[in-house]
Amino acid sequence: MAAKDAQIMANNKNLDLVMISPNAAPPVCKIMDYGKHKYEQSRKEKEARKNQKTVTIKEVRLRPGIEANDLNTKANNAIKFLKKGDKVKVELRFRGRELGHKDIGKEVMLKFIDIVKEFGEPTKAPAFEGNSMVVMIDPKK
Repeated sequence: MAAKDAQIMANNKNLDLVMISPNAAPPVCKIMDYGKHKYEQSRKEKEARKNQKTVTIKEVRLRPGIEANDLNTKANNAIKFLKKGDKVKVELRFRGRELGHKDIGKEVMLKFIDIVKEFGEPTKAPAFEGNSMVVMIDPKK
């Protein structure tokens, strides 16, 4: 159909002629109420934003010389975060001479992961970033 004929039809119906895909050969147009179309699009976008899940990352900091009760307290906090559906970043910081005993820090980190394993699993093995060992724990579905 010619563009002029389509425009006349749209005017007779008190609607708009909207170009759907201008790059097609021939271009595709549609007769519709453009204001209503824009409103429905904005409602769909708003609904999609409302249903979107935002992922928050909570952080738990440990030290290589942490005692068992303190480790359990930190693990309980991490479990609370995981139950809420948040990711947990566990950071074990080394200072001074502690850097010479990375094996102790590794043991503490593995013990922590073992405590929280029923509520979340680590995305990858603990890795060093500068003076700290870091692991991300995702909540179980």
